[in-house]
Amino acid sequence: MSIKLSPIAIVMCVAFATNVAANEQQNGIDVSGTLRVNYAYIDYDQASRDKLGDFTFDMAAVKFDGKLDNWGLASEYRFYDGWQTLRYGYGFVDVNSNWQLQLGVTQTPFGNPGFISNSFWFGVPYYLGFEDDYDLGIKGVYNNGAWGTQIAFFKNGEASATSNERYSPDLYSGIVGDIEYHNEETNQVNLRQTYELTYEAGKALIGGSLEVGQIYNSLTGNTGSRYAAAVHMDASYQDWALQLQVMQYHYDAADAVDDNKIAVAAYQWQYEIASKAQAYSINLARTVNFDWGNIKFYNDFGLVTPDVADDSYDNSYQNVTGAAVTAGPTYTMVDFILGKNMYASTRDNGHVGLPENSTSWDKRVNINFGYYF
Repeated sequence: MSIKLSPIAIVMCVAFATNVAANEQQNGIDVSGTLRVNYAYIDYDQASRDKLGDFTFDMAAVKFDGKLDNWGLASEYRFYDGWQTLRYGYGFVDVNSNWQLQLGVTQTPFGNPGFISNSFWFGVPYYLGFEDDYDLGIKGVYNNGAWGTQIAFFKNGEASATSNERYSPDLYSGIVGDIEYHNEETNQVNLRQTYELTYEAGKALIGGSLEVGQIYNSLTGNTGSRYAAAVHMDASYQDWALQLQVMQYHYDAADAVDDNKIAVAAYQWQYEIASKAQAYSINLARTVNFDWGNIKFYNDFGLVTPDVADDSYDNSYQNVTGAAVTAGPTYTMVDFILGKNMYASTRDNGHVGLPENSTSWDKRVNINFGYYF
């Protein structure tokens, strides 16, 4: 049974969880939370222009983190307006000083660790299913000096393939456009290897990632395949930071109606992406410190180049220029988004890497205010 909570009820739930945090902490459990609201002005939407944008409830989250001796747990559950989802939730054990094993819904080790973006809007790999993604399985985390290795096996995604109420995109089983898809992610293996270089006034984390898995067709019972590979770097020098990533992926679904595209879903919506493509990310940021906190100025650029048999498929572009303001328990992201043929960034484009409906660069402004406790 699915329980739907109103924004007011969500805030009350988070407040209650926070009130019990002090009592829980003595048992080794830390309870924390987040409340976020959002302002959006969409230049290519007439209603948004008429109203000078919209100010809405974004989400509330409850986090549990605990550890007893070598055993622990970590989870985050999110409440949005009209839907809710588990972002992650897993138990772990520290096998020794170098190895940790995690079991449950845990972050997929692929691409730049953490995020390949600075903004609220994510980078283009997120919309393809390869940034801050979470799946259900077991993961080993190894750290030894400058070396870091993560290897994982995921049996399937964190939610049903027929559900679009999920935090991170996975393959979707349902109707999108004029195609009914029957794809499910299964039997996925991930490997990420990183090495940290340190130098005066900075460091650089360089690495490579590989993901392979199967695609089960629930209608025919046949199985297809998928893979993705990436090289990435996250470097800093004094107050500057640079992220670079190049990746390629291929979803080769069995019994596909159209081999050139496939459906994914997240944030209560489903859309199509090119079944094979390269994605490039170049992000530059600078942090300025003040007595009250700091401001991180950034520019995140992403490009998706489809690599399918249909020559009519077009590139997708996204550029986000913004600033993230940290002040006490608050974190605010102000983003100016430019998009071309990109899902969530352009008009009439419910896809990534498919034939473009418009040749224009579309604009929107997004301001997200969060309170963390």
